[in-house]
Amino acid sequence: MSNPQQLRYSKEHEWLSATEDGVATVGITEFAANALGDVVFAQLPAVGDTVAAGETCGELESTKSVSDLYSPVAGEVVEANQDVVDDPSLVNSAPFEGGWLFKVRVAEEPGDLLSADEYTAFAGS
Repeated sequence: MSNPQQLRYSKEHEWLSATEDGVATVGITEFAANALGDVVFAQLPAVGDTVAAGETCGELESTKSVSDLYSPVAGEVVEANQDVVDDPSLVNSAPFEGGWLFKVRVAEEPGDLLSADEYTAFAGS
């Protein structure tokens, strides 16, 4: 399992892209997607929602369980991935590409996000 080096990671298994014009993309890691099993439903934050770092902002439901979705940063949601709502299996098949979950205009980044190597060590993957 390979975690892209350009991303940063939370201990709740979300990834965060670098901000582009103040907006970052959020998804869950391949480790989390594999642990969940086949994702069959995604409840994502809505455009305009304010999210807080480390707080729940949605849910992913798999054939095994329901898991909370956490935001790795504070900010305002500017886009939710409708493709994932329509086809939740994208979270499993392409967690770092088409399976991204939402985009957020970052207000504040926590200092505890992990590098790819740190996350790999943390997740034991």
